[in-house]
Amino acid sequence: MSGNNLKDLTAFLMVAEEGNFTRAAARLGLSQSALSQVIRGLEARLELRLFARTTRSVALTPAGEKLMQRVAPAMAQIDAGLQEITELRDKPAGSVRISADEYAVLNLLQPAIARVLPDFPDISVELSIDYGLSDIVSGRYDAGVRRGGLVARDMIALQISPPHPMTVVAAPVYLARQPAPRHPRELTGHTCINLRLPTHGEYFAWVFDRAGKEQRIKVDGQFVSNSIASARDAALSGLGLAYLPREYVREAVQQGALVEVLSGWCKTFEPYYLYYPSRLHRSPAFLWLLDALRHSPGESPRAQ
Repeated sequence: MSGNNLKDLTAFLMVAEEGNFTRAAARLGLSQSALSQVIRGLEARLELRLFARTTRSVALTPAGEKLMQRVAPAMAQIDAGLQEITELRDKPAGSVRISADEYAVLNLLQPAIARVLPDFPDISVELSIDYGLSDIVSGRYDAGVRRGGLVARDMIALQISPPHPMTVVAAPVYLARQPAPRHPRELTGHTCINLRLPTHGEYFAWVFDRAGKEQRIKVDGQFVSNSIASARDAALSGLGLAYLPREYVREAVQQGALVEVLSGWCKTFEPYYLYYPSRLHRSPAFLWLLDALRHSPGESPRAQ
């Protein structure tokens, strides 16, 4: 097949897909008259009319329909082959869209991506914070990140974090006013910072686990947020006790800006997983993401 034939067939498929010469020409970067000339040349070589044209519409003739049925799958295979070849490049390119909850974005994805993204100027990453269980296929995401128990079984999943324990923290200025609780039931006498999940409209439960016995405590306070970053800032300001991932407040605790309480009671949640559909064609940019997360400090990957 000559190069001109391949270009002409690409133009033919574009017109067939759009059903309109003007739109097809715009997608191909051609003028409408140039595209019309290409199609007329192809019809002349085949000695067949491929499109029935009127002033208002463009439709495939029976010959055009048959040609499309034959050519479209072959062109798709060619495109797939070219895409696979690009995976061999030293500098992958493309975009990656990921849906994740806030903690995963702040503590897992952003740090890993920030370490390597500057070395790959042709890759772009979009992170969407979502506490719900988004359908990543219909949402056109390349992947999602959620705790293990929330990942659908029909997904391919890669563990990107260890289990993450929760903790209750407060600023020293708050604890100077109110003695630290020694038991979760004592939280009812404290000012607590609540997190309201945007997708549920309810407060995030303060769950405690000791000796295999789990209990949920309903707490009250003056400050409510739908962001763990805001809840942490509120705790740093002395507005009350906050229930947050321990890793997320580790630095503040080490610096003395926050103090952990009830450390022997807090629940440990499942590891986080990056998940994606098994039928996903893994682009060079997506393979780059997998590599970045596999080499993140502190993670222990496991495919399931």
